[in-house]
Amino acid sequence: MSDQNPSTPSPLPPLRDVIAAHGLSAKKQLGQNFLFDLNLTGRIARGAGTLEEGTCIEVGPGPGGLTRALLDNGARRVIAIERDERTRPILSEIQAAYPGRLEVIEGDALEIQAHTLGEAPRRIVANLPYNVGTVLLFQWYRHITDFECLVVMLQKEVVDRLAAQPRTKDYGRLSVMTQWLCTVEPLFDVNPRAFTPPPKVTSTVVRLTPRPQPLVPCRFDVMEAVVAAAFNQRRKMLRASLKGLSGRYPGMPSPEELCAKAGIEPTMRAEELSVVDFCMLTCTLEPFTDPTRNA
Repeated sequence: MSDQNPSTPSPLPPLRDVIAAHGLSAKKQLGQNFLFDLNLTGRIARGAGTLEEGTCIEVGPGPGGLTRALLDNGARRVIAIERDERTRPILSEIQAAYPGRLEVIEGDALEIQAHTLGEAPRRIVANLPYNVGTVLLFQWYRHITDFECLVVMLQKEVVDRLAAQPRTKDYGRLSVMTQWLCTVEPLFDVNPRAFTPPPKVTSTVVRLTPRPQPLVPCRFDVMEAVVAAAFNQRRKMLRASLKGLSGRYPGMPSPEELCAKAGIEPTMRAEELSVVDFCMLTCTLEPFTDPTRNA
């Protein structure tokens, strides 16, 4: 471990100067939007709480604005996952400025098991690429108890869905799966003008804190299948939308029987069900599924 004081900022050049020196520009196909505002990157880093212990895992650090903020705010160890090899020289400069505290993994975050990286407590702290943000969330949800928190920036409309309540237009699959496993706390919005290039949408930083136990313990793959079937045809009643599960679970009861066993009216629609209602449907279906199946 380095003797460098983790609360002492390192004298690196301004980020804009670094990017200009290296001729780096954001790539649309990688979902890149660079954030230069030190106040904003500092707020994101502080949103993850005390960083002196364990590991901060960052996805898509780009030129390292948030990476610097994490290190300046006391992170003892940051593991940054970056697939853009153009950023490697810049990240190497940050590694040199904060010796022993930054590790860079070159690769695609979708192919990396983040829950196995570093030492606990693990925190995901990242400005997620818009094109894969929700996919990454579902990947991490499968191992959610391995994380202390997820502090991520996403499109505001995605965060609205994470926090949405039943009987609202934003309530859906993402709302149910997230709230089953985590508490959701939107922290602050970020204006498009804060980025280079500016995206067409407002972003929001949100903190997801894993529950000690899911709202109701049940199998992830079955819960995911039930929620997906219900919301794939969200305007239909459950007695119709849940029929899609029969191909996956041929021994299951009819949707009417399943709902009756779970104490739910089969004439309800997905958006009317609470997260606990979905858990009850899942627990009722589980005995009719193959527990060795990991979908």
